[in-house]
Parts: sequence; C-alpha cells; structure tokens
Amino acid sequence: MRNAKIEVEPLTPTIGAILRNVDLAQPLEDATFAEIKAALLAHHVIFFPDQRITPKQQLSFAERFGEIDEPHPVFEAHPQEPRVMLIEQKGRQGVYNDMWHTDVTYQQAPPMGSILHAQILPPQGGDTLWASMYAAYDALSDRMKTFLDGMTALHDFGYSYSGYLLDKPEGRKRLREIEDQYPTVEHPVIRTHPETKRKLLFVNRSFTMRINGLSQGESDGLLRLLCDHCEQPAFQVRHQWRVGDLAMWDNRCTQHLAVSDYYPHHRKMHRVTIRGERPFHAA
Repeated sequence: MRNAKIEVEPLTPTIGAILRNVDLAQPLEDATFAEIKAALLAHHVIFFPDQRITPKQQLSFAERFGEIDEPHPVFEAHPQEPRVMLIEQKGRQGVYNDMWHTDVTYQQAPPMGSILHAQILPPQGGDTLWASMYAAYDALSDRMKTFLDGMTALHDFGYSYSGYLLDKPEGRKRLREIEDQYPTVEHPVIRTHPETKRKLLFVNRSFTMRINGLSQGESDGLLRLLCDHCEQPAFQVRHQWRVGDLAMWDNRCTQHLAVSDYYPHHRKMHRVTIRGERPFHAA
C-alpha cells in the first residue's frame, strides 16, 4: 500500500510512540521519512506494527538514516544478509544480555540507532524495555549535574561479554581477539546529543567499567548510583512484541533491556545497526 499520513501515538509523556499508516515494504517518500525521523528524535524509540518485510527491505530502511555498522563480534549474521544480525535464543540454549545497556558503547563511535524486527516469539514473555537518558539527566539535582559535568568514563567490551565468551570452546582466544579489535575507550559521562543538542547521561551497567579521576571505590559507588537512577520505571516504556513488529531506537539517548523470562521457548529477532559518531560533551 502507499504510505498515507503517519499517525504518531505517544506511549508515555517521556519515551516511546507507535507509528501507524507506514508500510516499510514500500519505498518511503522524503516527506514520510522526515516525519519518521522527527518522531524518532522526539520519542527516542518508535514502533511500527505488523511490518511484513524482508531483511533486504529492513536494510534499505536503515540506510535512510546512515551507514550500516560493522558486524557485531558476538551475534551471528543472517545467512543471506550478513549486515543483519540474528538475536536468537532457542530453548535450552538459554538466554543472555538481560542487563540494561546502550549498544556497544565499547566502540569509539557507538551506533546511532538500531532496528529490530520480530520473527519468532515465545508464547509469553520476551518483552523489551527502553529508558530515556534525557529524562535520567533532567532528573538529577543541579549539584550532581555540576559534579558530573566534564567527567569521562571507561567503556570495555570484556566487562560484559567475558563471562559469556569464556563459557564457549576457544572462548579465551576469541575474547583476546575482540579485545584487541576493541580496546577500552573513554566517553563523556554527560553526553550532548548531536542532533537535538540536549544533554543526557551516558553510562550503562553492561559496558561502563570506571569513572576517571575517582578512586576505585568512589567510581564503583557512583556508577551503582547512576545506573540505578537510569533504570527507574518513570523513564521507561515497555513493548510486548507481536510477530512482524519493528522497533527503532536512538541508541545515543536510550538504554534498553530484553527481559529473559521465556525459557525454554524460542525467540528470534533480526537486528540492523546504524553507524554513529564519537560521543562529545558541549559545556
């Protein structure tokens, strides 16, 4: 069908919106794409119900936003489309990645955003939650904002994935290879969004290992406080998936959590990630 006037239905005052009257199997007119991008910047995560699209069409949609990011070092790739990642857990194979995180902040330039398309879902469970890091920053006291202003933190691949890889055959070797490819990086604790120019908290429980300029004990305590703060329900939206649903989120200003409550059932998603820019802080 031809894309009609988009309907944007906000899900909370803080984060999340459903976009209706969009068929991503069809080429998007520039005006329609501009509406979609505006909704993403305004609501941080947007949902498109019942999208019957191929991996190639998912890639085409993602490419409207920018260059597709490099393959993920852990997730498998789609057999026909290597730039599409498979996020899949099968029964007794177990589940993983059930911590709040911003995607791959261990990169020098973490992704701008990701697009997730539901393929196979468990009969119950398997929801995903997103949280606004704008809201997390705005809710800090003025004194805490001043204290954090200009601080940087270290982000590390192995901080989250070392245990997962070490449980696998040749896992230690693979871990060393990935850590050589992605050495520890430094990012601002308070990030400025490159398009909206708003400030946001940019630490997460999965990859942020230490805040620079503090003792280890001070850093550990402050990171716990900030991560607990970021994960408040007041900053969140929760999505209950249906097959064909497509979600896109702005990775620069959100965290997300895939709830691991569906063992021993099967869950499979197609994910495409869009390359981003190096985080910066504008005083």
